[in-house]
Amino acid sequence: MKLLILAGLLAGSAAAQLTDVPPVIQVVRRPGIASLSSKPYADAKAAVEVVGLTSATGLPETWMIESHPTFVSIEELDKAMAPGRRNSGNSQVDILSAPHTLIATYRPEWSYRPQEAVRMIARSRYFHVSIYRVRPGEDDNLNDLMHRRKAVFDSINLARPDLVYHVISGDASGVYLILAPLVSLKILDDGMAALPAYAEPIASAEASAQQKAAAAEQSREHLLFRVDPRISWVSDEFAAADQEFWRGKRP
Repeated sequence: MKLLILAGLLAGSAAAQLTDVPPVIQVVRRPGIASLSSKPYADAKAAVEVVGLTSATGLPETWMIESHPTFVSIEELDKAMAPGRRNSGNSQVDILSAPHTLIATYRPEWSYRPQEAVRMIARSRYFHVSIYRVRPGEDDNLNDLMHRRKAVFDSINLARPDLVYHVISGDASGVYLILAPLVSLKILDDGMAALPAYAEPIASAEASAQQKAAAAEQSREHLLFRVDPRISWVSDEFAAADQEFWRGKRP
């Protein structure tokens, strides 16, 4: 059993794994499209879902998204994997290829149709990831932006649900991840047709809202990732959504 994402789902019953949003995720980011494998998770008999992602845009990068029901789950996985075992899938580890690990907690009030998003993960082939960096003391303005974002999406019935997480360790304060699983890139075509600035809904707001958004945000980055089943570690219940994709033979 293993994660997301995104990418991932809670360990437990099949129903929980396919419908519950992970309250905590651990994201292991590594520069480059490394020759990773799921072997460290397999050796540790990891009881979480782990979705492996490789970059389709931006700099070459690999993300391993682990879904955890609690912080204790992270501790248990850390003990099981032991120091250095996260790196055992690489022939050589140095400072340039060393992982950058983040821990983030779920923000349900900012997520867009989260139950739909979590059910999509096992069938997804891509993830659209947005990284928001907010200036100190601007959380209230970000809250306004996120609620306006949801309202715009709802107004056009956008079929691109997502999950929002607040990074609480591993990066500067005020970093948020928006993880949108995509079954197909056609979802982006549909979103562009419905709202050309779908990734920037604040653009259609009044001037005061735009000013608040500009004041709150330090930076915003949008990335597209491919889901890679070869480096993912997912349970049979998770894989049942698409056995050929998750369990099929690979070259």
